[in-house]
Amino acid sequence: MKLKGSFDARRLRPREPGNWGARLAATFAVVLCALGTGLVFVGIAGLLGHYPAFTELNANRPLAATLAVVGLLVVYLGVRLWRRSRVRRAQGLNMSPHLMKKHD
Repeated sequence: MKLKGSFDARRLRPREPGNWGARLAATFAVVLCALGTGLVFVGIAGLLGHYPAFTELNANRPLAATLAVVGLLVVYLGVRLWRRSRVRRAQGLNMSPHLMKKHD
């Protein structure tokens, strides 16, 4: 088969527009996950006690438990938001199925 001079293989792959909204949402989701992880660690440290930096949390166990639970919820929301904002990429060439080789 003879290739013509006007053939351009880049036309077979669809060009994806820049998706800045999804990238910003993913960045926000990562920040939420980091904040939630910090809240979980502070809540658990308050529940364990014996940390002089957390004197208020050592005396108030329900507040420490609430911080840990809220931290877990924030991590969950961050992961959900990250999964929804992922950029989906095209997996293959943009060719008709009848042009592909048949595999048994």
